[in-house]
Amino acid sequence: MKRDITGFFFGVTLLVCVLSSVSVLSQTKPRPNILFIAIDDLKPLMGCYGNTIVKTPNIDRLAKRGTVFLQNYCQQAVCGPTRASLMTGMRPDYTKVWDLKTRMRDVNPDIISLPQYLQSQGYSTQGIGKVYDPRCVDNEIDKPSWSVPYHKTNKKYYPKELGEPALTRYQNPTTKSLAAQYAKEAAAQGLKGSEANDYVTTKVRPTTECEEVPDHAYNDGANTLQAKDILIQLSKQSGPFFLAVGLAKPHLPFVAPKKYWDLYQRDQLPVAEFQNKPADAVNIAFHNAGEIRAYTDIPAVLSTVNDKGFGITLPEEKQRELIHGYYASISYTDANVGVLLNTLDSLGISDNTIIVLWGDHGWHLGDHNLWCKHSNFEQATRAPLIIAAPGLAKKPTKSPSEFIDIFPTLCDLSGIPVPVHLQGKSLVPLMKNPDASVKTFSVSQYPRSSETAENERLGYAGTNVMGYSIRTNRYRYTIWMKNGYRSTDPFSATLLVGSELYDYEKDPLEKVNFTGSTSYKNIKATLHKQMISFLASQKIKP
Repeated sequence: MKRDITGFFFGVTLLVCVLSSVSVLSQTKPRPNILFIAIDDLKPLMGCYGNTIVKTPNIDRLAKRGTVFLQNYCQQAVCGPTRASLMTGMRPDYTKVWDLKTRMRDVNPDIISLPQYLQSQGYSTQGIGKVYDPRCVDNEIDKPSWSVPYHKTNKKYYPKELGEPALTRYQNPTTKSLAAQYAKEAAAQGLKGSEANDYVTTKVRPTTECEEVPDHAYNDGANTLQAKDILIQLSKQSGPFFLAVGLAKPHLPFVAPKKYWDLYQRDQLPVAEFQNKPADAVNIAFHNAGEIRAYTDIPAVLSTVNDKGFGITLPEEKQRELIHGYYASISYTDANVGVLLNTLDSLGISDNTIIVLWGDHGWHLGDHNLWCKHSNFEQATRAPLIIAAPGLAKKPTKSPSEFIDIFPTLCDLSGIPVPVHLQGKSLVPLMKNPDASVKTFSVSQYPRSSETAENERLGYAGTNVMGYSIRTNRYRYTIWMKNGYRSTDPFSATLLVGSELYDYEKDPLEKVNFTGSTSYKNIKATLHKQMISFLASQKIKP
């Protein structure tokens, strides 16, 4: 039987109040500041993760200051759910955010976010850019999280000669002109707000843009300049601060100033090596890349290829264009990260500032004939996490970690009590000793409505089938459960509609699902037992 956990979080709230009063009274030394950098759709394609193509000198510089978590995974590979989990330290089955439309506090009014808790411990908390997914919180981008109203992009940071980007994304003159034209058409039809925006984006919404413009012509560059000014003001205040800066790139569309495109030769960029289904694939594990299909330049290129019947089949020329755009967008984001790091250094506060950088999930770049995220495969669930804290070891770790571990880790690093309800674990032991271990596997999940409905899905998840995936150092084991099963329910084998087992030592590209292989019988049994144990641990006890 499912149980409402509102009372559970109410009790937690009372506990936090008690802990905070004790902590604040007993505080004897300054708390460290926290710079919290959230990056949208960034997969681990940086030098510090072993990539030799993508140019990320600033993120790599940050990596040398701290710990790179090489085997880090998100809770659900889509923006809203994974960010809700990360910001609260709770898994999606507790936040009840599995899609891009459920507002976190509508279903969990008493849930506690990381910045909200830090406020109770004497922190000033501020944010700008995409930290939460705005569709999954209130219009004030989760008001309880912030000491001051959430910062919106200030128009003064855009170049005066260019003005704001069209649709918050584009600076190409033709695109801006068309967007203005269709906006007038929408207004003439009486459309307003999201309906008007949807009308325009069905008419003009290219996947890429390469323009010779300054960095602050786009939102990320403008927000970074504003964040720089916020940091300057925060450095003058007494008491510790938590500043969250959300960078939107490399999320689609892939728009970046031309100088970042010029870093790469398109014809030399690799396309995905394996663009098929694994042997013995589970069909429901796939999606039709509805997110990228919504861009207006995609239908034309689809007409030039033979559809494989799963994922999205793009011609190689378009694949290379998208990969080029993704890489350019990463390098653009890296430059913005550099501005933030340089600001900390120039203010002389780096030595008392914890820096956290994370990408909310991975991203398919053609592997398995998939693009975007929305799966339980490795390319969607593995996500970057770097934490630099003064005085700790500066080495990477291969030990498993998850985004729900960030909340308790920052509490631990800041010397404040860790709320007892959090589902993650502090990663400080790994930061002190990279060979240590705090868990044996990470867990991700992803919902599917049904194969038919999934073909019409544009990033919104259904509730009929849920796939749970555990990732050890070597293996991934995934089960797909029907009838709206959640981990808060009793497990029943009758609900199982498919399972997957991948061996990354022998098969790093996930070419074979070994779940039915006799040579993996014992391995599957062990992983299945771990899965059942994990699911059982998620029940709220009376």
